[in-house]
Amino acid sequence: MVQLRLPKESRVKPGKTWPAGKSTEGKSPKRPKRVRVYRYDPESDTGPRLDSYTIDTTSCGPMVLDALIKIKNEVDPTLTFRRSCREGVCGSCAMNIGGTNTLACTKAMSDISGSINIYPLPHMPVVKDLVPDLTQFYAQYASINPYLKTKTATPAAEWRQSPEERAKLDGLYECILCACCSTACPSYWWNPERFLGPAALLQAYRWIVDSRDEATGERLDNLEDPFRLYRCHTIMNCADVCPKGLNPSKAIAEIKQLMVKRTL
Repeated sequence: MVQLRLPKESRVKPGKTWPAGKSTEGKSPKRPKRVRVYRYDPESDTGPRLDSYTIDTTSCGPMVLDALIKIKNEVDPTLTFRRSCREGVCGSCAMNIGGTNTLACTKAMSDISGSINIYPLPHMPVVKDLVPDLTQFYAQYASINPYLKTKTATPAAEWRQSPEERAKLDGLYECILCACCSTACPSYWWNPERFLGPAALLQAYRWIVDSRDEATGERLDNLEDPFRLYRCHTIMNCADVCPKGLNPSKAIAEIKQLMVKRTL
């Protein structure tokens, strides 16, 4: 019989319930909010757990990232997570919040009723707490050669594009490589070593469709594989969770069409 349960050491157990901190006036929190955070320390033998914190939202910024920073600064300095720009640009604070992959810096606490449950991006090795290991994700991105490849001599000024040619890049170049889409894709969960995933394939199409690039055939050859491209079944999870509103499924479908056209 197939074993579908996680190994005992991988199951998330109840963790520590941290006492609610006092407000700036030394009183109990005026507007308390419960935040439950996935904790994992590779140097510990206890396995993953879910710690519970209570914060006062009157003395905290409105976003989930503000809550995490408040917890780290005022309650538990061992809490580990990534963050940088706090403007939805860098993609560093991507995590699973309330069951959905998103950016902690753009997810408002007011959008979540009840407790806020925070986990690292799913189906990725965890370095510590909310920090996933993205080594393979970035290696797959590098494999699509995300830069302009040309054969003609470099122009004296710049590579020219018409407004129409430039418009083809809209909905592609905005990707911030947060990995929300790839880690929401079941095909990527089951074949992470072979399927490139929505993010890498969206970027691949961005260079394939760029009028200045002269390596279209080479790029398509690189994707001609039963797993690298064709594991996508267009269930649209990637588009649903993209914090920038992009549609990787559409880009993947466009690549598949180009694959067919070049065989005719």
